[in-house]
Amino acid sequence: MRDKGFKGSRVQGFKSSRVQGFKGSRVESFEDLNVYKQARELTNKIYEITRQGSFLKDYGLVDQIRRASVSIMSNIAEGFERGTNNEFIQFLYIAKGSCGEVRAQLMIAFDQKYINENTYKSLVDHCRRISGMISNLITYLKGSKFKGSKFKRPPRKTMAEEINEILQQIRKGQNER
Repeated sequence: MRDKGFKGSRVQGFKSSRVQGFKGSRVESFEDLNVYKQARELTNKIYEITRQGSFLKDYGLVDQIRRASVSIMSNIAEGFERGTNNEFIQFLYIAKGSCGEVRAQLMIAFDQKYINENTYKSLVDHCRRISGMISNLITYLKGSKFKGSKFKRPPRKTMAEEINEILQQIRKGQNER
């Protein structure tokens, strides 16, 4: 999947109801979400850098930054599996907070010279992209009429029904004048 985000996408449901994915792909589980894939990639990079040099010996920071990066993935997964948009949004906010936590810890690692400037900038940029993707997904979910797989999908209106509804609103507005 070559998706770079969620802008303009149409999420239609979760789990068994299938999520219309981004740029035409189908999402059936959290593993299919591009934001989850990006969070997984970040977590793997965090584990890689924390296995090197003097960083490895700073047990507290290693533990904290690993937990924070794992938290991003875990909260996306758990929120998705809850089956409601409101719960998913709640967990996405927690994942977004964990992105900030990872960025703060990367700054500490950079200040302590555990990582070089290029690594620092690259990982911080990765965190910011993930945070932006989460924000876009939250915005979409907040505006979605479908509330999740635990709920019945709202019936679709035909074009004629939608036009009649608009005409009724126009007539109502004219009669109120």
